[in-house]
Order: sequence, then C-alpha cells, then structure tokens
Amino acid sequence: MEKTVTIDGKEIKFKSTGATPIRFKSQFGKDYFTEIMKLGVLDKLNKIQDDDFSAEDLEGLDFEVFYNIAWTLAKTANMEIPEPLEWLDSFDEFPMLDVIPELMEMIQKTIQSKKK
Repeated sequence: MEKTVTIDGKEIKFKSTGATPIRFKSQFGKDYFTEIMKLGVLDKLNKIQDDDFSAEDLEGLDFEVFYNIAWTLAKTANMEIPEPLEWLDSFDEFPMLDVIPELMEMIQKTIQSKKK
C-alpha cells in the first residue's frame, strides 16, 4: 500500500510492504508489532482519526514510536531518505497529529488479518 502525504509543503511518499516490520526492527531494534500493541495504539489512533480525542487519550502515548513508524514507511517508499533524525530535521514542522490519521490505514493493514 502506498500513500503520499504533504508535510511541511513537501510531498512525502509512504509505503507499507511485508518487509515493513523487519525494516523497523532492523533500524530501531524493537519489534514493530509489540511497539504498536503495547501502547494500545489502535484505539487511540481511531480516536485521533475521528478527531474525538482528549489530552487523556494522548497520555502515555509514546510519539517516538509514531515518528519511527513514519520514517520506516517513508524509507520503504524511498530508500534514499537519510537516517531518522536527519530526515526529521529536514522538516521545519512535522504535525504528527495530522500525519497519524493519514498513515493509520497502512499501520492497521500490517496487523489485520483478512476475513474469509
């Protein structure tokens, strides 16, 4: 799955493949699925997507995980992007609360099974 999102006036391509969780672990040394699940992130992501969230919903939410996932999805789409901090430094603004809903479907598809 691919998606292009405008961040800080730049068109950024994101892509999710079967290698996404492995690329995440290779770069960050953490299991992709564990990082998502231990945060109870899906319920929180749904609230963010629906603009139905409060400060309490964001409490305990480790945004570093989202930045890491965003970088992994961008790296999957474009192998030439730099390391995570250098890539994030290339943006004057990176409005994560706007970016998360755009990437949510990709994140969910990596952990959902297809019903038969």
